[in-house]
Amino acid sequence: MREPVELRRKRILAVVHARGAVKVSSLATELDVSAVTLRRDVEELARTGMLRRGHGVVRPMGEAGPSTAGPAARSGEPSGPGDEGAAIALVVPERHSYLHETLHGARTALEEAGARIALHIAPQAAGAERPQVERALAGGARGLLIAPRWRSAAGEEADYGWLAELDVPTVLMERRPRPGSALHALDTVCSDHWYGVHLAVDHLISLGHRRLVMAARNDSPTARSIRAAFAEIAASRPEVEEWSVVLSSPNAGPGEPGAREEAPDLTALLRERRVTGAVLHGDEDALMLVQRMAEQGILVPRDCSVVAYDDVVAAMGSTSLTAVAPPRAEIGRVAAELLLHRLDRPASADPVRRTELLPHLVVRGSTRGLLDSRDDRLNT
Repeated sequence: MREPVELRRKRILAVVHARGAVKVSSLATELDVSAVTLRRDVEELARTGMLRRGHGVVRPMGEAGPSTAGPAARSGEPSGPGDEGAAIALVVPERHSYLHETLHGARTALEEAGARIALHIAPQAAGAERPQVERALAGGARGLLIAPRWRSAAGEEADYGWLAELDVPTVLMERRPRPGSALHALDTVCSDHWYGVHLAVDHLISLGHRRLVMAARNDSPTARSIRAAFAEIAASRPEVEEWSVVLSSPNAGPGEPGAREEAPDLTALLRERRVTGAVLHGDEDALMLVQRMAEQGILVPRDCSVVAYDDVVAAMGSTSLTAVAPPRAEIGRVAAELLLHRLDRPASADPVRRTELLPHLVVRGSTRGLLDSRDDRLNT
């Protein structure tokens, strides 16, 4: 006789409330229910607010945040990665599409390890991360994964002191503090953006382009790294005849006194300097710039080959953009695994780790050989 749906769902809730986090696969085996049926039940119970559903894990609704710190956290006893007492806090800036996949990668790794997660969203204001971290620690968070916005170098430096004094294991995601700073000896996991820019420039040079421009943002550590890398690489390549770095849009800078930078008319600059290859950061700015170029009669890739940097939405334009793709999800996963390692060895003397992962280049329709482009112009 088939078990009534309500009875089966009550059994699911009973197990989850008794144990805390439970893997969906284990739950299906224990209750002798098919995986498909169990996932359907879990989705419905999550929809009605009866439990929380993660990637392969379900847990009670009462474990949603750091205020539910358990006995181990309250007593100060050490806890391992699988401890369901205190949460691991994730602090990320709001409305930051680049870090969305990084957050997803970290969350997946933590949930697979059975760790509780408390997500804190820092608003778009200077110093907004500190109150979020203090709130998380007051709630009993036992570890911290953080990606501060750091719109300017000054804002970054202002956070070094208090971050260095945190008394819980902390890993920075997609952030590399200044060498010799108070945070130099903090665990970090980030993309090797120098290598990403190298891939973009090398690709354009291999296609015959010798006059290059980078139109980039200047409002994050990633943007500043990319701009500096382009200047270094373009200046070191003898094939490059002329290069420049400009702001990609009027609102792409930090917007702080003394840090303002004018955004030039990119189409006029391309014509004036006879640029045939451009690296554009980030994706949304790149797509808008390509649209603006087309409106002014500069077609991609016929008149100018374009490489976007980020590859979040680069493939979605009317012209699908060749793009440098940092390993965003993998950054989050590796950072989470490093934090779990620290939590599992609280007395360990393991060395600090500054981990870099390499981006890769995705070639699409926005780049082509310079001679091919000239042939097109002669035939039109």
